[in-house]
Amino acid sequence: MTLPVEPDSGLSRRAALAKARQSRRPSRLGRPAGVTATPDYPVASDAGFPGLLSRVWQQAVATPSPAVAVETLLTLGGHVPAEIQLRALPTAAECAVRVLFGRTWRGDDPAARHVDSAGMAFLGEVGLTRSGRIAVRVPSQGPLTGTEDLVGGVLRVPWSTRDLTAYQAELTAATARLHDSVADCRRWLTEARSDGREKLLTELTEAVRRTAPVVFYCGDRQYTNFRDRNTLTGKTLWPGHPDCALSALVTVPLDLWSDDDVLLVVSLTLLVRSAGYARIEEANGTQLTLEHVAHLLERTRVAYNEIPGGDPVPPATSTEVTALDALAVAIARRRREISTKVQLYRDIHGPLMHKIERVAGPATSRAHRTDAALSAHLRDRLPVTGGTLRELGAAVAASPGWLAEPHGDFGTGLESLVYETVSATTTVFDADFAMSRGMRSLTRLVAALRDERWATIVSWDIPHFFCCVVPAPAARRHFGNSAARLADAAWSMAARMQYNSWHFLAGNLPPVPEVVDRDYFAPPTIPDLAYHSDQHHHGHVAAQVRFSIRSPQPVAVLGRAFTGFVDLRLLRCAGRPFDEQDLLAADRASGFIATATAEAATLVAAGTNLEVAAFDSQWHWATITGQ
Repeated sequence: MTLPVEPDSGLSRRAALAKARQSRRPSRLGRPAGVTATPDYPVASDAGFPGLLSRVWQQAVATPSPAVAVETLLTLGGHVPAEIQLRALPTAAECAVRVLFGRTWRGDDPAARHVDSAGMAFLGEVGLTRSGRIAVRVPSQGPLTGTEDLVGGVLRVPWSTRDLTAYQAELTAATARLHDSVADCRRWLTEARSDGREKLLTELTEAVRRTAPVVFYCGDRQYTNFRDRNTLTGKTLWPGHPDCALSALVTVPLDLWSDDDVLLVVSLTLLVRSAGYARIEEANGTQLTLEHVAHLLERTRVAYNEIPGGDPVPPATSTEVTALDALAVAIARRRREISTKVQLYRDIHGPLMHKIERVAGPATSRAHRTDAALSAHLRDRLPVTGGTLRELGAAVAASPGWLAEPHGDFGTGLESLVYETVSATTTVFDADFAMSRGMRSLTRLVAALRDERWATIVSWDIPHFFCCVVPAPAARRHFGNSAARLADAAWSMAARMQYNSWHFLAGNLPPVPEVVDRDYFAPPTIPDLAYHSDQHHHGHVAAQVRFSIRSPQPVAVLGRAFTGFVDLRLLRCAGRPFDEQDLLAADRASGFIATATAEAATLVAAGTNLEVAAFDSQWHWATITGQ
């Protein structure tokens, strides 16, 4: 990382270094960083996911029957859809849960629900692993405590003779299907030849490297670039690392690939071909098999075909790789076709990091009322007219000069517009926090783009970006009723969002060596709704970010589209989740900020200087505490 020392900063190198050593936490401004013996705001060791799992297990133990307990475990106490957990089960466990409790992602069978222990022939077990997955002991296995990292103990589940017979039939059929699909995958990979397989592995390695944390299963084997022992390229394993399951296969003959590796490579390839890297997150926490991929693609096909116009996608003729590959390509085509007609977004289920793509319905009167309320607020505070956010954006585009001039308490109109929009959304959406991020110097960006100085752009550090965070005054109730803690929480969010801007920027640049070598994620393209996201991310746990909306927007600078260049985020620490209508209204507000940013970039391209000086830690302290 390079220090943000610029030629015109007015600071010597020594002064800049001294300033850099000072704490940026609002409540510690002017004091040396990193000198406290203990954290200011310690987080409990069981905060987030470990605490959730512990509570879920205790809830399951207290239920009156194994069936109710399993339902509690499947949903993690109501925090995730049961389907995610059902799709995470390996073959034997999937068959057992279907026979004993009638629960399956393929379609429930109420007649198979387990009732009591009459005529018990085998005493099985059910447990909850620390990764959040259900573990099931079947007749061919020993006690779960010997093979699984369990949250607590186990629940004993009696099997009758009828259960054993039904299980044997289910397992035989499921094992045959799995065996056939592995053989099909091997044939497909054989036809790709060694150079084709190498290209697949290279693309998939890049996909998991440029994507948020992922966790997949093939049978009992876990593939992940997240906190556990990493087996995929990511923050821990660099491309080509021998521990990366994908990189390790490049020089290995196909005959020596395990069945799990074969399913991993083919499944991820199909997902990427259907919508790019982001699609693989929709398999988070589930099994990677052809049947599961077929299920995901079919769900997507049906959703896309409900949009009028264009050529509908026919169903796959089978679950063979060739048919699914054709379906994936057709889905990608259809996605491009409908993307300008409807709003796509994702639901994110935080405990299992699982994402589900949705097609938003039309905006209702509630979304229109929210738009009108935001527009009224902005008309009163900015030199714009119009009845909707779109009309306000058009007014900015028609007369953008004021964006580069002082306005209100800010050095530029762009800063004033960002603050007023964020402040309005905090109030109108009844959010605990709202925020928007961007780049501090559009002037430097335009100059670097003109000269194609890609290495310079990727060398810019986190302080070259900004984020304006505006909490609701009542949000301090979540932080010990302390304005200082609220300001510190807001600044920690701002710093993280600056990192996100830094992290996404490189994904919009040509793949020259300096860009490829820099850490970055593929920039987000569609908004999302997150539920119970105060689980894994340390910042979310500390800031109690439970429900959120994220609406990223592209911005064109000198004709180059920068995806995810700005965004608007809304957070709630408690209460009701945000919903689709909230997202549609928030996306309009985010679009308004993006329009203004694009107009500001156009002004800069024409010779106007524009720098964002506000929204540092001192600004957040003064704005939130009034000190």
